[in-house]
Amino acid sequence: MGSDKGKILIVDDEPMIRRILSTRLTMVGYQVIVASNGIEALEKFEQESPDLVVLDVMMPQLNGLEVCQELRKVSDTPIVMLTALSDVADRIMGLQLGADDYLPKPFSPKELEERIHAILRRLKSNSAKATATDGGVGVIQAGSLRIETHKRQVFLNNERVALTGMEFDLLELLALTPGKTVSRADILQKVWGYSPRHYADMRVVDVHVSRLRSKIGDNPKSPEFIHTDWGTGYFFQGNSDSSQVVSA
Repeated sequence: MGSDKGKILIVDDEPMIRRILSTRLTMVGYQVIVASNGIEALEKFEQESPDLVVLDVMMPQLNGLEVCQELRKVSDTPIVMLTALSDVADRIMGLQLGADDYLPKPFSPKELEERIHAILRRLKSNSAKATATDGGVGVIQAGSLRIETHKRQVFLNNERVALTGMEFDLLELLALTPGKTVSRADILQKVWGYSPRHYADMRVVDVHVSRLRSKIGDNPKSPEFIHTDWGTGYFFQGNSDSSQVVSA
């Protein structure tokens, strides 16, 4: 990462928001880069390779949704979207395009800081786990789906499936306990690192499950892998026996 705590790209066309977030995040140890529009955001991303992007939706030249779409073509770097409070459609669209999380405006800078910390802490933990198990084998096989936990790779019918870090974490969480329902609140806590404060926070989980299903060829009306426990959460159950094998 860019510094001990990480390098953050803040993208917002409002100078006050850029100044407040840059000052606060710098004070707690992050390296901060700022951009005031979508074109500049893509340029800064290529130049600086940040560890996480905070991205406003409403911006000139390229809006945040377009920037998110472009970034997901080349990187799975975590993206936290900033959306207007009433723009539910923008929040869902951002998640569908590959954003990892969102915060509605007006928001608390402290809450954003907590979410950034949670995401980067999980990234660091995943990197440490991958290094610790390098050379070992950790595989979950369910029919045509193969999850290599040690390499954080997924294959469907022997073809690599491109997942973001959050999508892999979500799939791994469910697949490690086949047949057991994990509540949406628990998923949010274990994958995103925070407890839901509003019912709308649950949409983050629902949209990520929808994206994950589409990537692993799961029909939501008749899923093979990720099943819905209505009103509660989700569980993993392949058509064949699911197992985890770990060996040196």
